[in-house]
Amino acid sequence: MTAAVPVRRAVLRSRASWLLFPAAAVLLVFFCYPLAVILLRSFSEPAFGLSNYVSVLGDEVQIRVVLRTLRTALIITVATLVVAYPYAYAMSRVGRRARGLLTLLVLMPFWTSVMARNFAWYVLEQRGGVLEKLFDAIGIHGVSLLGSVTGVTVAMVQVMLPFMVLPLQNTMRGIDRSLLHAAGSLGARGPVAFVRVYLPLSMPGVLAGVSVVFIMSLGFYITPALLGTPQQALAAQVIGTRVNDLLDFAGAGALGAVLLVLTLIVLAVLSRLAAPLGTSTAGGADRG
Repeated sequence: MTAAVPVRRAVLRSRASWLLFPAAAVLLVFFCYPLAVILLRSFSEPAFGLSNYVSVLGDEVQIRVVLRTLRTALIITVATLVVAYPYAYAMSRVGRRARGLLTLLVLMPFWTSVMARNFAWYVLEQRGGVLEKLFDAIGIHGVSLLGSVTGVTVAMVQVMLPFMVLPLQNTMRGIDRSLLHAAGSLGARGPVAFVRVYLPLSMPGVLAGVSVVFIMSLGFYITPALLGTPQQALAAQVIGTRVNDLLDFAGAGALGAVLLVLTLIVLAVLSRLAAPLGTSTAGGADRG
């Protein structure tokens, strides 16, 4: 009987692994295969080699576009985290009805068309719009967000907010609040207990939200195209121009590959910086 248990578990695990096949097949067909084709064309057209990557990395304009895209995505991620963290914290503290209302509010962008949201921001940010009148009322004159990176950033923060709030709220709901009371009884009260105990425990949600928002912000096309300008174009706009207007699929693939590599590097650095910080802080709280 005891010898048959491991065999039975192995059979169950092998059967369960087949449940991954549909998702793996969809991922291979609709993500890995197109990505492999794009990368192959970036190396093989017009001739096999690194000419497309030399063109991208040697072009000052495209380097500036990539850096602007990374900077904008980072600003959007930080701004979204600043707004979403207290909102998710409030969701984790209130009752069921209030939490449902807060969840409803944060999910409302999902129920609105992307074009409708962007045109709404277009109306708000245009010359003589609501935001300019609001700035004039508080004594700040001549502010026009339309056609600027700032205007694009503000609109994208609103779109990205649910992708930051939901992972944070899910993590915060699992935090045992008695740990804060225990920290308070040991002398770590108020902000100290929050920084030493609560913040490290919420780091998994922070990292999940930051990763999703950062990656998605790098590939936004409609919002920068409608609210920005060609002079302040992001990488997705340049890739779209190369594909639609210039029919330069290889050059567009090379630019996309460079952006993908930089994204992976940034995420790896952020993960390495966040992991020891969360571990050491949590360990210190446990020792205290």
